[in-house]
Amino acid sequence: MERAEPPAATFERRVLRSAAEHHYLRVRLELPDGGARPSVAQFKQLVVSALRELHGEVGAALPVDVLTYEEKTLSAILRVISSGLVKLWSALTLLGFYQNRRCAFRVLQTSPFLLALSGNSRELVLD
Repeated sequence: MERAEPPAATFERRVLRSAAEHHYLRVRLELPDGGARPSVAQFKQLVVSALRELHGEVGAALPVDVLTYEEKTLSAILRVISSGLVKLWSALTLLGFYQNRRCAFRVLQTSPFLLALSGNSRELVLD
């Protein structure tokens, strides 16, 4: 009597990509020595120059929008197409100078939904 072989297990790999067209980032520019704070136009130019420095002209052509900018805290909400999220994040992370002064971008939050950036659960105060 012949022994029947069990059927070979088949595995199917599924990779789900976000259907969101854009991603949103809450970022803060840190200038340790203080000095002049960039305006919204200078902030946008700084983001574009960071993309150009790391990814060349192709990176600089990436559509990035500054939705909000607070000059007092140097924080902003940026919108980028989902396929460019990693390029933008890496360019901001590796930027080290603004007007020949040390600086650093901190990515505070990221989400495919703008509403998710409206609050921070770490700062939530329950009564």
